[in-house]
Amino acid sequence: MSRMIEMKGKQFGRLTVIRQNGQDPKNADLLWECRCSCGNIVTVDGSRLRGGYVRSCGCLRRELARERYSQNAGFTKNMGNPQNLRTSDGIMVSSIKESQRNTSGVVGVSYDKTTGRWLSRLMYKGRYVLLKSFDTKAEAVEARKAAENLYWHKAESGNKQTVG
Repeated sequence: MSRMIEMKGKQFGRLTVIRQNGQDPKNADLLWECRCSCGNIVTVDGSRLRGGYVRSCGCLRRELARERYSQNAGFTKNMGNPQNLRTSDGIMVSSIKESQRNTSGVVGVSYDKTTGRWLSRLMYKGRYVLLKSFDTKAEAVEARKAAENLYWHKAESGNKQTVG
């Protein structure tokens, strides 16, 4: 059995060790309660603290991410772009609103010139629940409307199935 390394009062990055706070049941390492420079109190595994893997309560990571985002021209250019917006149900706003380029007149329905068939699409919570081709525009529109009713208008009921 190894001896306990006293760390009370020591500084590791933004964390200052306050006191020992038990033992990790997974690996028997000592846990230490630390106060971050931002004021938060966190419990950290001693070996991760000494190894430099943990340097703050998470505030440092958020600050560095915010800094990286602000320096990323592509990210800042797309901030506020309605094409990136989702509703609370995870539905892309762009899939609800008809595009100016839409020639079929129905959102999510398009004509594929190479195959000569009508495509019907619907994305829900980041994945396609409808991605199918049809011989006629009417069939494609009908499939799209059925999928919209199933996923968008009945989202509260929890009755979600894959269409097509």
